[in-house]
Amino acid sequence: MQNFMAIFTATPESRARSDWGQLDANAVQARRAEGVQAWNDWAERNEAAILDPGSPIGKTKRVDPAGLSDGANTITAYTIVRAETHEAAARLFENHPHFTLFPGEAVEIMPCLPIPAA
Repeated sequence: MQNFMAIFTATPESRARSDWGQLDANAVQARRAEGVQAWNDWAERNEAAILDPGSPIGKTKRVDPAGLSDGANTITAYTIVRAETHEAAARLFENHPHFTLFPGEAVEIMPCLPIPAA
């Protein structure tokens, strides 16, 4: 078994492709409630594989040799799962509510590698 990090992404284009921006406040609230329930149902079905359910991700601060600045990326949330293979980990996220109910773009799944020895 290996650990994998799943990164949830969203872009202005994925939001535009969804009808999310066309919904009124009541419809947004209803869709959000439906999405959260579907996400919780997904988590319950995959409970054995989820090591860390993660959380939504906020605004980015970037640090580089020039110092601190505001940054931007498409990451909206993360989750850590455990699976036999990379493909098996990725299959956990097929038809995920992130992009079936919410205006998310994709879920990117990558292996968590061991820290190299000195």
